[in-house]
Amino acid sequence: MLNISLWGKTFKNPVVAASGTFGFSREYNEIYDVSILGGIVTKGLTLNKREGNEGIRCFETSSGMLNSVGLQNPGIDYFIENELPFMKTLNTIIIANLGGGSIEEYVQGAEKLDKSDVDIIELNISCPNVKEGGVNFGIKSNIAREVVKEVRRVVKKPLVVKLSPDAEDIVDMAVTCVEEGADGVSLVNTFKAMAIDIYKKRPVFKNVFAGLSGPAIKPIALRMVYEVSKAVNVPIMGIGGIKDYKDAIEFIMAGASLVQVGTANFINPFACRDIINGIENFLKEEGINSINEIIGVI
Repeated sequence: MLNISLWGKTFKNPVVAASGTFGFSREYNEIYDVSILGGIVTKGLTLNKREGNEGIRCFETSSGMLNSVGLQNPGIDYFIENELPFMKTLNTIIIANLGGGSIEEYVQGAEKLDKSDVDIIELNISCPNVKEGGVNFGIKSNIAREVVKEVRRVVKKPLVVKLSPDAEDIVDMAVTCVEEGADGVSLVNTFKAMAIDIYKKRPVFKNVFAGLSGPAIKPIALRMVYEVSKAVNVPIMGIGGIKDYKDAIEFIMAGASLVQVGTANFINPFACRDIINGIENFLKEEGINSINEIIGVI
C-alpha cells in the first residue's frame, strides 16, 4: 500500500527524514526503530570537515525556526568509514546530502560518495560558490547547470538535486537540472531570512541571514512542488513545513512521490513515525489501494 519504487530502489513508504534534522540517525534510533522509514537523508556532507558557524545556530520564530548551522559535519571520508556502516544496518534507503564551495569540491565529494554504499546522492546546490563571490549555486540556472553537469559526469548512482526556494525561477531551475542529468529533484530548501535582537540592537545570527523552515513555509513550498511537477518528468521529493500526515498527503497530491520531514522532528521526535501511520490510515479510510494512485492527482 505504501511502498514506492523509484530509481531502481524500493521505498517502504514515502516518508524520508530530511537532511540536517536527523543527524546520522543514531539518536533517533534510540527512541524508535528508524528502519520503518522510507529513507534517511544524511546531514549535509562536504569534502572536508567543517566546524560550522559561530554564535547562535538555531532560533525559534513564528510557526517555524531559523538555522545557521553552517554545514557542520565530519567530512565525507569520516562519514563513509564511521557513520555509513551503522546507517546501512537500518534496512532503509540511505541518501547522502552533498554540499560544496566550488564545482571542484562537489565533483571530488561526489566521486567518493559514488564509490560508497549510499543508495542515492542528493546534491545540495544552496551552498555559496566561494569562487564567484559567495552567490549560491542554486540561485541562477546557468550556474546550477555547470555544477550538475560536472557532478553527473562522475556519478553513476541516482542523482537528486535539492533546489533552493530563493532561485530566480525555480521551475526553470528544475528543468535545467533535469536537462543536465538529474534523476530527480527535491524541493524546497530553507528560505533566506533573518531575526533581530531588539535589546542588543543587532541581528541574532552572526552571518545576519539564516534559513527559515517549519510550518510557516509550507504553503509556498507546496505551490513550488506543484509548479515543478508540471514541468519535469522525474520524481520529486517534497519538502517544507510538513508536520503531519495531512501535510504529507497534500505534497503527494501536488506531485511529490516522496516527502521529507525536517523541522517537525525537533518538535515531535516521533513525527516521521506518526506521519507514516497517518498516511496508511488515510488510504484505508479512503479506499485507496496504493499511494501511487494519489501522486500528482491535483
